[in-house]
Amino acid sequence: MVNVVIVDDELPALAELGFLLSRDTRIDSIHQASSGAEALRILQSNPIDALFLDIHMPSLSGLDIARVISRFSRPPAVVFVTADEDRALEAFELRAVDYLLKPVRTERLTESVRRICELMEDGAATPEIITVDQGGISKMIRRDEIRYVQAQGDYARLHTAEASYLIRIPLNDLERQWADAGFVRTHRSYLVAMDQVTQVKLGTGKASVLVGDAELPVSRRHLSEIRGKLEATRLRPGQ
Repeated sequence: MVNVVIVDDELPALAELGFLLSRDTRIDSIHQASSGAEALRILQSNPIDALFLDIHMPSLSGLDIARVISRFSRPPAVVFVTADEDRALEAFELRAVDYLLKPVRTERLTESVRRICELMEDGAATPEIITVDQGGISKMIRRDEIRYVQAQGDYARLHTAEASYLIRIPLNDLERQWADAGFVRTHRSYLVAMDQVTQVKLGTGKASVLVGDAELPVSRRHLSEIRGKLEATRLRPGQ
């Protein structure tokens, strides 16, 4: 169960977010604060797992609060909730778990809570953040949102559930850098996050993996490694 603080100087927004969070069975206590100072007082007297912070507030902004709690020995997770899309870079530099745009959609809030629970369960570090450019705007995406990567010359195209982004890094470099994060080469043109694979197809003379709605080829030279990865995750009867 997750104990949270919602911080927003706009009372209707505070009430709405509180209502949406109260419908999530993973949420335990919900504290509400209309200022940064009030939020810090709550943190001093209550066990808090996560903060949902508005960025633009008088005196202490959401970014200011995040900087303060980053010095805690065990800082709570931070999710920024804002109407300002342009502050995502600063937010993720402060190791935010998520960045929600107002008005908050229920499905995105549910995903934020899932990420918080994931961090609480296994104590994992905040996932790596990747800076990408889209239409001349720099955006931040989490590496664990990337389903697969497609080679495009000296570039690589990162595919998530919602969009794709072109970065100037060759696929061979990403294969080396992301091997420990579960990305496996399936083909000269594809690098796949194995935890995103939902199906493997083995046909006469060819093989493929299903990742989301995409069916990606598996070359003969990479097939044995893919089989090995799948075998390592296969459930077996108890001894």
